[in-house]
Amino acid sequence: MKHKVKALILTFISLFLLMAPVNTVAAAKKATDNYDQDKVAIDAKAAIAIDSETGQVLYGKNINQPLPIASMTKLITAYLTLKAIDENKINWDTRVTPTRQIFAVASNREYSNVPLRMKHTYTIRQLYQATLIESANGAAMMLAQAISGSQTAFVRQMRRQLQKWDIKDGRIYTTCGLPNKSVGSDAYPGAGKNAENMLSAKDMALVGLHLLQDYPNVINTTKIAKLNFVDQDFATPMSNFNWMLKGMPQYRKRLKIDGLKTGTTDAAGACFIATAKHKGGRIITVVMGAKHETNTDPARFIQTAKLLDYVYQNYQPLKFKRNEVIIGKTNMAVHNGQARQINIGMKNDSLIWVPQNGQKFTIELTVKQIEAPIKSGQKVNSYIFKKGNQKIISLLNPAGLLLPAQALQSTNKVNIFVRFWRWLFGG
Repeated sequence: MKHKVKALILTFISLFLLMAPVNTVAAAKKATDNYDQDKVAIDAKAAIAIDSETGQVLYGKNINQPLPIASMTKLITAYLTLKAIDENKINWDTRVTPTRQIFAVASNREYSNVPLRMKHTYTIRQLYQATLIESANGAAMMLAQAISGSQTAFVRQMRRQLQKWDIKDGRIYTTCGLPNKSVGSDAYPGAGKNAENMLSAKDMALVGLHLLQDYPNVINTTKIAKLNFVDQDFATPMSNFNWMLKGMPQYRKRLKIDGLKTGTTDAAGACFIATAKHKGGRIITVVMGAKHETNTDPARFIQTAKLLDYVYQNYQPLKFKRNEVIIGKTNMAVHNGQARQINIGMKNDSLIWVPQNGQKFTIELTVKQIEAPIKSGQKVNSYIFKKGNQKIISLLNPAGLLLPAQALQSTNKVNIFVRFWRWLFGG
């Protein structure tokens, strides 16, 4: 009987431990779904604003709801293109010839494209520029073909990349963002003809964050308003669908937008992931499912401007330098160290956005002591930030926005006799 009771208790504990992380994640997900949504009314199905380095959430509306992303898909394709170049699998001058199916997509005037010709070759640079500026579907498919050998293989690579970014609920079927039925024989096998690429606003913001962190030079292309696509002696003018760039009809000087990508299908409505530098930092916004009554409807840009204006007016940057000591958090206890405590400071140059809403802003440490030995420069703790009683949150960590703290001095571990003495007599 005793053994049966013990077994039942162990089973109960095991089930509790298995369930706890799921509940924690679910609670964190629910907490971020609508973050300060009542502070500004964004007329779209979902929207988010984050910091591009820390993932700090500045605004959120339905950010966990999967929605069609249309041509915002091309940012994943661009990321994998830049990664393939970085890994020397291709280079900017690698030349690619369109397949018959890609030629058919590129020739369809209902889709955004640049003209491609059978048996002509195009460089990766040309195709990359056409993908990000003109949102050319055929060009994006050619990048995929050059890197993975087929559309299906590249889609699988896209899915694996999303998994690496901890994006688990995304659905990807095409390399360009068109519905599955629109790419003919390159449709993803086993998926319905109406299947479309879907991510949440949170996931799309993470795509933008990783792209900007790993390949910041992407901005050199996404900020181009107009460029010619040259095929031998024939030049096709390309015009960026991001109308908030300088020289475009929705440009607003105060916002300083220099990327990233629009997306539009019947199912998606009007979508736009934007980025802009502001006061030494960089903001990413995503607006999904805005109105799209006509091809000249500026709704997604109006909502993006409203969201950025809200961020600019309601947050101020707080910058930290590497080794900077935070007042009130200048040291921490050391267990079994020759030094009983060590001085600590910021491990990296960092920036966070402080809400200007009158709530008290506080900085705390996640742990009280650390085990010796410790080397100077070693990460020993993390700073966590609060506004009032709420943690400032980050897409990169459900537990909150954490910045690493490092030891500003070293200390060795005391020998066993000293440890015994301290245990015996304290002190």
